[in-house]
Amino acid sequence: MTELTQASKRNHSGKLNRWIEPIWGYVFIAPWLLGLFVLTIGPMSQSFYLSLTQYNLLELPSWVGFENYKEIFTDDKDFWTALRVTITYVVLSVPLKLFFALMVAMLLFKPIRGMSVYRAIFYLPSLVGGSVAISAIWRNLFGMDGFINKFASFLGIQGIDWINTPETALYTLVMLAVWQFGSSMVIFLAGLKQIPKDLYESASVDGASKFRSFFSITLPMLTPIILFNLVMQIIGSFQMFTQAFIVTKGGPINSTLVYALYLYQKAFAYFNMGYASALAWILLTIIALFTALVFWSSKKWVHYET
Repeated sequence: MTELTQASKRNHSGKLNRWIEPIWGYVFIAPWLLGLFVLTIGPMSQSFYLSLTQYNLLELPSWVGFENYKEIFTDDKDFWTALRVTITYVVLSVPLKLFFALMVAMLLFKPIRGMSVYRAIFYLPSLVGGSVAISAIWRNLFGMDGFINKFASFLGIQGIDWINTPETALYTLVMLAVWQFGSSMVIFLAGLKQIPKDLYESASVDGASKFRSFFSITLPMLTPIILFNLVMQIIGSFQMFTQAFIVTKGGPINSTLVYALYLYQKAFAYFNMGYASALAWILLTIIALFTALVFWSSKKWVHYET
């Protein structure tokens, strides 16, 4: 009887431990779960509800169903303008930023004394580039009386009103984005360190040039890093706001009216929160589609060691 009692106690204790261990797991991740539901899922649910209402912050939301979405796609010309400008910005800025990030990363990968200082200098624009102060400085640089035009006049070239000319205004924002290539550069540096040196030594023995080694070894081995940087930069570029708001304010003639700036105008200039919430969910869908397209295409150009 004693042995049966002890065996029963052990079974009971084992069952109890199987219940307690998962509970302790949830206790430890409770802060993260709290943040997930309170700071992410909760606001997203509220935003989706507001996108189906007419809401101006002063009155209670009134249910309108999918009328906001219908108006956006059928009657809102500014929406299509903002979408076109944003896609143009993404298509121009993301490849250029990744190109410069990779080229500078390869230059900074060389074992030269004091290289860590150079890396910090090149990374610095990514820390301050998205700030209001840098955007204001950028606006002054490309103003009619700014440094760029003064330098051009010194060379005998007539200056251009970069910011107030519809044909050039968006390119100033693209250049500001490309200037902030530091974060992608650091990730590329980490990827370059993971490439086995044996591959380059074998290629050198076979007579491969540095140009050939770059396209046959470096690029294929970096494709997972390129995929990561590409996805992150696409997501960030679609949400670009501060630069357009400070430098151009969406002008001239809506030539720099990026999507996030248009959403901000609807929400905080016209107090149409329901409409702005619908715009936010459309933006989320667009980003998800672009990201899914990149992952789908990655099967053809991303190479893994396995």
